[in-house]
Amino acid sequence: MASASFTSALCFFSQNPIRNLEVSSSPIFYSSSNGVEFASNSIGLTSCTGLSPATSRFSSRFTRNCSSSTAPVRTLDYEFTDGSSEVELRLQLETQDIRSSKDAFVDANETSLTIRVRRLGSIVTLLETKQLFEKIKPAETIWYIDEDQLVISLKKHDPDLKWPDIVESWESLTAGSTQLLKGTSIYLIGDSTDINQKVAHELAVGLGYTPLSTKELLETFSKQNIDSWMLAEGSDAVAQAENAVLESLSSHVRTVVATLGGRPGAAGRTDTWRHLYAGFTVWLSQTEATDESAAKEEARRHMQDSKVAYSNAEVVVKLQGWDDAHSKAVAQAALSALKQLILSDKNLPDKKSLYIRLGCRGDWPNIKPPGWDPASDENTKKTSA
Repeated sequence: MASASFTSALCFFSQNPIRNLEVSSSPIFYSSSNGVEFASNSIGLTSCTGLSPATSRFSSRFTRNCSSSTAPVRTLDYEFTDGSSEVELRLQLETQDIRSSKDAFVDANETSLTIRVRRLGSIVTLLETKQLFEKIKPAETIWYIDEDQLVISLKKHDPDLKWPDIVESWESLTAGSTQLLKGTSIYLIGDSTDINQKVAHELAVGLGYTPLSTKELLETFSKQNIDSWMLAEGSDAVAQAENAVLESLSSHVRTVVATLGGRPGAAGRTDTWRHLYAGFTVWLSQTEATDESAAKEEARRHMQDSKVAYSNAEVVVKLQGWDDAHSKAVAQAALSALKQLILSDKNLPDKKSLYIRLGCRGDWPNIKPPGWDPASDENTKKTSA
C-alpha cells in the first residue's frame, strides 16, 4: 500500500450541499488512508454565500431549518471575516431586545458551533452547525455586543489556513481547496466508469479544474467504444492503453480525471499505478454497509488488502446505492476528505510535484533520490531472493 494502514470513516448523509441540507435516505460513507478522524458534514442550514476576494469578507444569509414543519423559517444575516489567526462572525440582531453579551450563549467545540440568545424570556437558536470549515480552539472563544450585532471571535487551530466561510459546505470547500491542492490533479477510481465520470465533472466544475475522462480519450483515439475494444482485443489491451493515457496525463496539473472502472481499468491492476500516484486518488466504492461502524470496518479491511489495487487510493468514499442526483454530495465528501488528508501533511502536494519531476518512477510514497532506477532495484530484489 502507498499509505498508512489505519483508516477512519464516518457517515456523510446524501444531501444537496448547496441549498437543501436536510438529511435524505441514502447515506454516503467516506474514509481516508492516513488515520484522520473526520467530523460529520451535517450542517442543518441552507446558505447563500458571497465572496469578496479583495477583503476576505463574506456577506452571507443563512436560513435555519426549524425543527417543526409548521414553524416559520427564521433568516439570519451575518458577516464573516478571516483575520489570519482568528475568524470573526458578526450576526445581525433582529431587534433591540438583546443589549448585553449575558443574553448570548455560545457553545463552541473544535468543529461545531451553536449560538443562542435570550429574547423576551425565551431562548432562541440563531445558528447551529456541526461542521465548521476547520478546527478552532474553543477555550479562546470571545463574544460581545457591538451596537446591533453579536460578534463572535474564534481562534483558528491552524492560522495558515484561510477560511472562505464559517461552515464547511460545497462553496467553502471549492473556494478553500485551491490553497491546499496547489494545482495537484485528482483521479477518480472505482468499479463504475459512469460514477467516476459524473463525480469528476462535479469536482472539476467546482474547483475550476479541467475534467478529463480516460474512457472518452480512449474511444476518441481508437474510434470504437470500450466494449467493442474489449471484445476484439481483451481487457488487458484496454488497460495497457489506459495506462499509456495516464502516463501522458501525469504531468498535467489542475485536472480531475475519471478513470475506467471494472476489468479494463488500469486502476484495478497493481502493476499500473505509477502514473496514478502523480495526483490524489479517490476510490468511489459501493457498499452494502448501513451504518458508520460497518462502513469503517469495511474501509479498513479494503485499505489493508494489498491484493486489491484500489487499496493504493488515498481516500475512499463508500456509496450505498447510487443516483445521479447525489454526484455533488459525493464530490463534496471526497473534497472534505482530501482537505483533511492534506491538512494532516501539508507537504503532500509538493511531494506529488517532486514525484512527477523525477519521472513517476513508482516509488511513492518513499521517493528515492535522483538517478534511482526502478528496474535495477527490482533486479536487486530478485538477486537477494
